[in-house]
Amino acid sequence: MDEILNQLGGLFIGSVPTIVFFLLLVVAYGFLVRRPLDAVLEERRKRTTGAVEAARAAIGHAENETSIFEEKLRAARTELFNARAARMKQWATEREHAIEQARAETQAKVAAARLQLEQGAAAGRQQIEAMSGELSAQVLKAVLPAGVGTGAAQ
Repeated sequence: MDEILNQLGGLFIGSVPTIVFFLLLVVAYGFLVRRPLDAVLEERRKRTTGAVEAARAAIGHAENETSIFEEKLRAARTELFNARAARMKQWATEREHAIEQARAETQAKVAAARLQLEQGAAAGRQQIEAMSGELSAQVLKAVLPAGVGTGAAQ
């Protein structure tokens, strides 16, 4: 067993330079590769996170601008609709006024024509009444013999 322990001790002593070399290699790896790599990865993570946050902020800003634009568009459409409704109402009022004015003018013309017609009819009646006596005398003269009409009239 001594011999095994002696061999193991010799192997252990022979492996000490390898262990030291391995430890130096791990420390060198830590300083030369791992720390710079971690720093680069951390910087990349910060930039990526910053870019993502900037993109989210830009998206939020764009959504805000979009909602403002949509609100302005909605207000403009409402304004146009109200202006159109006011214009239609004004046109309807003007049309009603024009119709009312035309109706009044037409009624005035009808009344004037009716009055003129009644005046013409009254004048015709007067003329007929004035001439009726004369016409009846002429008819009697034409129908009756000449001596009969004069004796009866006196």
